[in-house]
Amino acid sequence: MYNLRTLVVDDELGMRLGIQKALSRYKMQLAEVAAEVGFIVEMAESAEEAIEKINTDRPDILLLDYKLPSMSGLDLLERINVQESEMVTIMITAYATLEAAVLAIKKGAFDFLAKPFEPDELKKAVKKAAQNLILARQIRKLEQEKHQVRFQFISVLGHELKSPLNAIEGYLNIMHERVAGGELKSYDEMIDRSVVRIQGMKKMIADLLDLTRIESGQKKREIVECDVCAIAKAAIESMQTAASARNISIKLNADEPVTMMADAGEIEIVLNNLVTNAVKYNRDSGQVRITLKKEKNLVKITVSDTGIGMSAEESAMLFKEFVRIKNEKTRHIDGSGLGLSIVKKIATIYNGDVNVTSQPNVGSTFNVRLHSEESKPTDPV
Repeated sequence: MYNLRTLVVDDELGMRLGIQKALSRYKMQLAEVAAEVGFIVEMAESAEEAIEKINTDRPDILLLDYKLPSMSGLDLLERINVQESEMVTIMITAYATLEAAVLAIKKGAFDFLAKPFEPDELKKAVKKAAQNLILARQIRKLEQEKHQVRFQFISVLGHELKSPLNAIEGYLNIMHERVAGGELKSYDEMIDRSVVRIQGMKKMIADLLDLTRIESGQKKREIVECDVCAIAKAAIESMQTAASARNISIKLNADEPVTMMADAGEIEIVLNNLVTNAVKYNRDSGQVRITLKKEKNLVKITVSDTGIGMSAEESAMLFKEFVRIKNEKTRHIDGSGLGLSIVKKIATIYNGDVNVTSQPNVGSTFNVRLHSEESKPTDPV
């Protein structure tokens, strides 16, 4: 419920009371903000009284008589500098000329209401002013939120890149100063660590590009019949070396074929992220289980692991950008913190969803549901 403070400035008592009576009982629905709007009406009989009220507590809407005893409504607008405020002004006058209307608008008035007018005409003018005011506030709020999100995004990105860059710089300085002696093999471990750091930054950049392409709608989508089983097998193959090095088994359970109309690249992103995480956050000699099911036009992807798991509080944070669970068990595991947020956005494109159930020291299970696309792709949202 929005209650808009409305100040009526008119030297005629009957006009002030009539407007107050009409608006005090008036309630309007604004579909744009899904809310009801009401009006709290105050009155002033002179320009001086109006200026005092406005300077003390500026109203949302000003209903201002064009001709007042000591100064005109136009002079009052200049005194309160209405053009630099959120207040919406409706000029009221019995001298309804085009010249007067143009002059009032130049001074910052939003609308013009000619005397005499019916209550319905008043309500129509006030409704238009309220819509303009509330939507303008909504736009400003969204702009402020956008700037805040952008600032937070850049801050987190800078933090995430600063650590690996500092590490690489440190290793390079050690090598440049020959701190470990003149033997090249003495620096092999530093080189290996630097390469790992660089690969991590490259992965973050790739994830950022995926994220921005999906969010902006600039990613070109090619909707074809995809074999989800084949994509899952490719994801398993890409992680097999890392899994074998830690004796982690990966098993695929599916009634082949599992097909859907989709962009193959998007399904690859989903499975690559889920399988990679299931191996990275697993325990040595652990297991990864991938299950694919199809029900009509819905494909369900389930990836379970026997890894370190998460608490309920940690699980609730997972699908936000740059979120990585940081604790003693995960501090040596690299990641961009973007993969699962990308999975969630892709699930949304396919009118689906993603969720996780997890238990510390037991493991995690990720469930993704994707609806098969029609011939015309759904635009990213």
